[in-house]
Amino acid sequence: MTKEQFMGIYEALMSAGYEKEIDWSENLSSCQSGEQFLQEYTWVVLNSGMKNQVARKIYERINRALSEGISISTVFNHKGKLKAIIDMNRDYDEVFKKYLKAKNKLKFLESLPYIGKITKYQLAKNLGMDMCKPDRHLVRIASQYGTTPLELCKKLSKATGLRISTVDVVIWRAANLRII
Repeated sequence: MTKEQFMGIYEALMSAGYEKEIDWSENLSSCQSGEQFLQEYTWVVLNSGMKNQVARKIYERINRALSEGISISTVFNHKGKLKAIIDMNRDYDEVFKKYLKAKNKLKFLESLPYIGKITKYQLAKNLGMDMCKPDRHLVRIASQYGTTPLELCKKLSKATGLRISTVDVVIWRAANLRII
């Protein structure tokens, strides 16, 4: 993918109302609290294997239930994910402290329930690390250009001055919307 092709996609997303999502990615900083860690963990667990637009609705219902003191099992019924989210709601401060101390943060993230070999990158990005998530969309697109997801994102990051994470978000959103 050339810089020009990427910037065309970037502009199309900005015009389509995805400016906040792109700005969010471009301005991410390191996770500073257990509460933020909990929110990002919950979001990634919900997104795993689920279309983003569906996960967003469930995430909003879970947050509403938690703020109202209602069991999240009344708004979400995936037993494994539900247990992981409930356990993290109980233990997030302790888990966050362990995350901060971990020498290999990606390995630590992968050890968490419902965080796997691919989703660890999504959680790491959301916690402020500048990296891409080699999901099926990015793998497919990178392979069309004879490269890896990381190399594609690094190349476009260097060419545009955007973060690697932002390049990933732009490509992922364009694939999610079937623009590419």
